[in-house]
Amino acid sequence: MKRRSLQEPTSLILCAVADQPRHGYAITQEVKKISDGRVTLRTGTLYSALQRLLEDGQIQVHSEETVGGRARRTYALTPEGRATLAAEAERLRATAVEAERRLAVHRPCPKGAV
Repeated sequence: MKRRSLQEPTSLILCAVADQPRHGYAITQEVKKISDGRVTLRTGTLYSALQRLLEDGQIQVHSEETVGGRARRTYALTPEGRATLAAEAERLRATAVEAERRLAVHRPCPKGAV
């Protein structure tokens, strides 16, 4: 069964927690870094995405602590989340290869070439 492609913020969140568990603010900073500043997650967007990913079994709560009177959860990728992210990476890679192939076929001739 083929998986649906992920929305970019979702794939970036999975990517952000793939190498180590992170809490919400650290995830937003990592997403900004991974996307080279193109994607900035707002708090509401982040936490609704995290809730959806938790419900779907893509991530899990790694730890919980209280910092400054507020609960801080750290999130980690589950095996299912790792498989989802790997499938998404392969989908993106295949699309990029095909785009490059098609662009090469129709590459304009350099100036002065006949």
